[in-house]
Amino acid sequence: MERIRTFKTLSRAAMAALFLSVQAIICIGTVYWAAAETLRLSGTGAMVLGAIFAVPSAYLLLVVARMSYEAETDPANQ
Repeated sequence: MERIRTFKTLSRAAMAALFLSVQAIICIGTVYWAAAETLRLSGTGAMVLGAIFAVPSAYLLLVVARMSYEAETDPANQ
């Protein structure tokens, strides 16, 4: 079957991805903050920890966007 790509389904996919991404960023930020404060990092140490958190976070956001697109454009979900 072919995916349904209309303005309605694409806008729903974008909104679902945005909602889930904001929730993920809040959770990741909280874990980052807790880890940085527990380790008493400041300045360079906090920046290094942020860089370490950035790579898996970017991957997670890409996965969320892809899953939202696949779910909203699947003909079985319409």
